[in-house]
Amino acid sequence: MPTYEYFCEDCGDFSALRPMSARNEACPCPRCGTAAYRVLLSAPTLATLDSASRSAHATNERAAHAPMTSAEYATRHKHGPGCGCCGGKPSKATLRAPDGSKAFPTKRPWMISH
Repeated sequence: MPTYEYFCEDCGDFSALRPMSARNEACPCPRCGTAAYRVLLSAPTLATLDSASRSAHATNERAAHAPMTSAEYATRHKHGPGCGCCGGKPSKATLRAPDGSKAFPTKRPWMISH
């Protein structure tokens, strides 16, 4: 059921959950009980996106207006970029063969692993 906003002449604005069929009808004010008409006070919130897209949009909005502080970044990203345990992509600096041996394709070829 959607939430609609209404305006009471005596008490001010309020929101109410109503069926779509009753969206244009007057709603009784929860404080005084008089009939209040529907108004558009804020932009509608649509929940039609999947959760990953909604989270990405929220992150972008926050980044545009209130970026993370260095303290917030440090608490969320403890091991730096490329860390596999913090949700990032695993580092491509070390490749492991099926037998367990390591290779370092991005490093200098004359360096020896220990």
